[in-house]
Amino acid sequence: MDYALIWAILIAVAVFAYVALDGFDLGVALLFPWFKKEQDRDIMMNTVAPVWDGNETWLVLGGGGLLAVFPLAYAVLMPALYMPVIAMLLGLIFRGVAFEYRFKTKRAKHIWDLSFIIGSFVAAVSQGIMLGAMLQGIEVEGRAYAGGWFDWLTPFSIFCGLAVVVGYALLGASWLVMKTSGDLQTRSYALARKAALLLVAAIAFVSLYLPWRDATIAERWFSFPASVWLWVLPVVLAGVTFGLLRSLFKQQEGRPYLWALGLFLLSFAGFAVSIFPYLVPFEITIWEAAAPDNSLKFLLVGAVVLIPIIFAYTGYTYWVFRGKVDADSGYHD
Repeated sequence: MDYALIWAILIAVAVFAYVALDGFDLGVALLFPWFKKEQDRDIMMNTVAPVWDGNETWLVLGGGGLLAVFPLAYAVLMPALYMPVIAMLLGLIFRGVAFEYRFKTKRAKHIWDLSFIIGSFVAAVSQGIMLGAMLQGIEVEGRAYAGGWFDWLTPFSIFCGLAVVVGYALLGASWLVMKTSGDLQTRSYALARKAALLLVAAIAFVSLYLPWRDATIAERWFSFPASVWLWVLPVVLAGVTFGLLRSLFKQQEGRPYLWALGLFLLSFAGFAVSIFPYLVPFEITIWEAAAPDNSLKFLLVGAVVLIPIIFAYTGYTYWVFRGKVDADSGYHD
C-alpha cells in the first residue's frame, strides 16, 4: 500500500476543505468596504460567526499533517515562505479577535471592522502569494532551501495573491446570496458577477503563463497524444464558468456557491496535475519527502478516526445554523 500517496491525497482534501469553507468567511470580510451600513455588516458577520472557527480546523490538519507526514517538504517550504506564513497567521488572529470584540463595543466598532477587513485581506493575499511562490519554483540544494529571504516576492506571486483575494470575494458573495435577502442579497449578486469574471480571467492568465514559463509544465499539458485527456479539465472549467454566470444572472440562490466551488476544485486539480508527483515543485517528490512507512501507518490510524469526526461535526454545525440570517436573528443576538 502506498501510504505516502494516501497521505498526499488526505492533505490535499484538507487544504481544499479549508479553501472551500474558510474561503467564504474571509470573502465576507473582504466585501465589507462595499457595505457601509452597520446593520448590513452585522448580518454579514452573523452569517459566518457560528462556523468560522470550525472552518480553520482544516488549516491545522493540513499544516500539521505536512509536518508529521512530509517532514522534508515542511523543512524546505517553511524557510522559503516564512514571511507570508507569519503574515497569514497574524491576519487570521486579527480577523478572529474582531469576530467577538466587534459585538462588544459601540464606540470602537469601526476599529474592529477595520481589523476584520485588513486581517482577512492579509490572510487571503498571503495564501495566494504562497501558492504563487510554489508554482514559480523553490530553489533546493542538498535537501534544503537554498534561496533568498525574499524569493517568494515576485510579480507573479503578488498576482496570485490578488487572484485568491478575488476568488474568496466570489465565495463570500455567493455565500451571502444564500444566507441573506433583500437589498443585501441583490448587491451580493452584483459583486459576485464582477468577482466571477475577474477570477476566470486570472485563471486563464495563470493557465497560459505557467506552461510558457516552465518547460516541464508545458510538456505535461501539450505532449500529444498523452496529454489529450488533461484537456477535459479546461472544457469542464468552461462549462462550470457558464453555469456560475448563468446562476448569478438568473439569481438562483443556492447554485452560485456550488459553481464557485467547482471553479476552485478544477483550478486545484489543474495545479495538482501540473506538479504531480512533486510536493516541492520540481525538486522533491511525495515519496522523497515522506516519513518512514511505520510512521505513516501509525498516523493513518488516527486520521481514519479523526477525519470522519471532523466532517460529522462540521456538517452538524452547518445544519443547525442553516437558513437565512436577517437583522432580527443571528449568532450574537
